[in-house]
Amino acid sequence: MASAPEDPVLERYFKGHKAAITSVDFSPNGKQLATASWDTFLMLWNFKPQARAFRYVGHKDVITSVQFSPLGNLLASASRDRTVRLWIPDKRGKSSEFKAHTAPVRSVDFSADGQFLATASEDKSIKVWNMYRQRFLYSLYRHTHWVRCAKFSPDGRLIVSCSEDKTIKIWDTTSKQCVNNFSDSIGFANFVDFNPNGTCIASAGSDHTVKIWDIRVNKLLQHYQVHNCGVNCVSFHPSGNYLITASSDGTLKILDLLEGRLIYTLQGHTINPKLEVIDLQTSTPPVVDVLSFDSTTTTETTVRTLPDKGEEMCGYFMNPSLMSSESSPTLKKKTDDVSDLPSESQRSIPLAVTEALEHIMEQLNVLTETVSILEQRLTLTEDKLKDCLENQQKLCNAIQQKS
Repeated sequence: MASAPEDPVLERYFKGHKAAITSVDFSPNGKQLATASWDTFLMLWNFKPQARAFRYVGHKDVITSVQFSPLGNLLASASRDRTVRLWIPDKRGKSSEFKAHTAPVRSVDFSADGQFLATASEDKSIKVWNMYRQRFLYSLYRHTHWVRCAKFSPDGRLIVSCSEDKTIKIWDTTSKQCVNNFSDSIGFANFVDFNPNGTCIASAGSDHTVKIWDIRVNKLLQHYQVHNCGVNCVSFHPSGNYLITASSDGTLKILDLLEGRLIYTLQGHTINPKLEVIDLQTSTPPVVDVLSFDSTTTTETTVRTLPDKGEEMCGYFMNPSLMSSESSPTLKKKTDDVSDLPSESQRSIPLAVTEALEHIMEQLNVLTETVSILEQRLTLTEDKLKDCLENQQKLCNAIQQKS
């Protein structure tokens, strides 16, 4: 008889980001972990003791989603700077930029065969891209509010998406049509994904709930209310029998879907974790900052701007086997303590800050114009009041003379 599984134990923790972490993904071989953050950096962690971590610098605003390709040779990231980047997950960190959407991009997802990438955005659309040619293929438009997440089914025939319009939609990738629609009157889903056999979807709700839907019979199978705050992410166990959930209440929950109950609550994300942590010495490995150059830029119209070595980069993404270590350009790096970040001269001002400043300047201009108009009106009012007083005085004098 097989022994009972051991309870979950916190083994390692990594400290390097300077702001909230928005997304994590294991490499297919389980040897690396990619993390995305509000600090605009992507980080690549290695599980070997004392192995260096790489901090990729390139996005100009919050990174919202990160995912390894099925072969592990690419890393896709989505950002509020409205772009998607493809990175080579090594010490050189080459990247290719997609001018993906007209608003912040909320999620990226590779198809199981690695041929396609789905991106979801606050411009209310889902876009699908060809990875071998780095080419935009088509858009899916039916949502009426921001799209939070879009995921391929395991066989690639369907895409599931969730939006702040309180709907979850299923799309056929062949017909490009919405073939199913689930709606909720209370909250919206922050995240949605297929189970391993593609028959069900799980949604992470802003209303603190986790729901399992059977897409074959369009029926809600299970409904869990185990969190105290919005649920941000869910992930199926490869067997499909368990689901792990992450919430803004600071906890992870593991659900047994066969028995329909909560079996574990993991509480490691606190300001001062008191759990026993193994291998603390390697929790903050040395970090190498890798400054990205825009090797290729792909837009919806497939216009590309390539630097001198862009053809080489393009060749890599079309055929990863063409890439050789000797052909990589030298990038500016520095190895230092994890607290050292790129200098301000090396970083662009985040797009959100720029837009906020522009908005503030616009509002100040409006206020200036408003004050000017008010001053003009005040002057007119004073003139009219002066005329009224003069007329009143004349009237009083006329009445006194008659009397």
